Order: sequence, then C-alpha cells, then structure tokens
Amino acid sequence: MKLNYYKDTDSLYIDLSSHPSAESREVSEGVVLDYDADGNITGIDIDNASRKIDLREVILSRIPAEVEALTA
Repeated sequence: MKLNYYKDTDSLYIDLSSHPSAESREVSEGVVLDYDADGNITGIDIDNASRKIDLREVILSRIPAEVEALTA
C-alpha cells in the first residue's frame, strides 16, 4: 500500500494494489474508488484532502510489514 499526496492538487491517492484499475466510482463528493477488472478495490482518490483529513500525522497500528517513510 502506498500513500501519495499531491500538494498542487491537494489530492491524496491511496494505492492498495499493483493491479491496474478498470473502473472508478465516486462514492462521496471528491472520494473516488478504483476497481480492477475483477471488481477488487485498487485505490482511493481523495480530492481536497487537506480539508477532509488531517494530513499532518499518519498512525499505523498493528501493521505486519516494513514501513518505508519518504519525506517531501
């Protein structure tokens, strides 16, 4: 999983899968879910992210994986 924030567009993309998306659905204003050809969710796109969520802190709880942090 990857979190990508684009400051110029104030959008946050949460990449959940390496599979390409085949379909997108807006589930709430400015929140779009991407799905692969089998209907599995591959990503979440959040427009105006800084107004919807607190981007200053990310908390990972009980994640059984390595965490790589890249700073902008």
